[in-house]
Amino acid sequence: MKKTVKTMMIVLSLFLIFPSVNTAQADSDLQESHPFYEEIMYLMDKGVVTGYPDGSIRPDRVVTRAEAAVMIGRVKDLDETKRETPFSDVPAGHYASGSIAEAAEAGYIIGYKDGTYRPNQPVSRGDMALIIQRVFDLNFIYFHDIKDVPDEAYYYDAITRLIAANIAIGYPDSTFRPKVEVTRAQFSAFLARALEPEFKNDASIADSYKRDKTKTYTYLQNGRGESVDRFVKVPGTDGGEEQFVWETQIGEERYPELEYETYEEFAIGYPYSDHNAHLVYPVELGKSFIAGYNPDAIYYTITGVNKTVETEYQTFTNAVEISTPDGGKYYMVEGYAVVKWIEADGTVYSELKSVE
Repeated sequence: MKKTVKTMMIVLSLFLIFPSVNTAQADSDLQESHPFYEEIMYLMDKGVVTGYPDGSIRPDRVVTRAEAAVMIGRVKDLDETKRETPFSDVPAGHYASGSIAEAAEAGYIIGYKDGTYRPNQPVSRGDMALIIQRVFDLNFIYFHDIKDVPDEAYYYDAITRLIAANIAIGYPDSTFRPKVEVTRAQFSAFLARALEPEFKNDASIADSYKRDKTKTYTYLQNGRGESVDRFVKVPGTDGGEEQFVWETQIGEERYPELEYETYEEFAIGYPYSDHNAHLVYPVELGKSFIAGYNPDAIYYTITGVNKTVETEYQTFTNAVEISTPDGGKYYMVEGYAVVKWIEADGTVYSELKSVE
């Protein structure tokens, strides 16, 4: 048994010591049909993910705490030179000692109360959330019920931040499954989503109403001309990491906005503030819902499905019509969010003009 463990450690060490495996060789066990193929190849091109000496990637192997430290170290360009670490079970000769020491010093990873790091222990989804939240200094929080993540759980805050940042989505049964172990491919997907808006599009439910984060949306605003929405990075709070948000520009004015979506609702809100539900799932005619946190409970109602609505951009035939308490209406379309908003007197408050 001890011999087997020792052999495994040697193989694992080789994997991390030889980062120069040609990506062309890495298709022996990584097929284009793999759900996270693009994310893994993206990180391979950046030198974050590397193959084994035999050219394999082993995407479905569980990622260890040592491997996670190496990957985030490469994302943050940390020094991988072997050195002493603050952990009793990670000696200077350990293949990942440099990455672990640097990541610990930066506050990205922490050990256990007994002074160990347990480098060979698998990373769980809950711990993955903590690591990603620290590495990218995620600022935004989307509070909602997660059945298997109680408010007092040590990873609750981190998970809400991953959901707000469009890095994770959870499961259709409203669980996150925080104790499930993360594979190399899954960890790669979470890192890729944190780094690149294109991959954030994948953190969405089926038939999502969220907009494509790689495109620019222009709207006609009544009395205000055009507004342009782009998914860009803006400065974080207190000098922290820049954060991706939807930024609306009207003339010289700019303000940030976020889209939130779970299997229960689609919402829009300002960063660091409350959000307002714009649609609830499943979409059903006649269903009413509370739009925000108003104590007087202002209800919106779904008054039409598969509606035809004309916009400057195009005519949609699959819009959902939502009526507001003041007599107005707005229309939402899968992949486009709100495409038109009409006030009670018939004035078009906003409509989609172009998508580029």
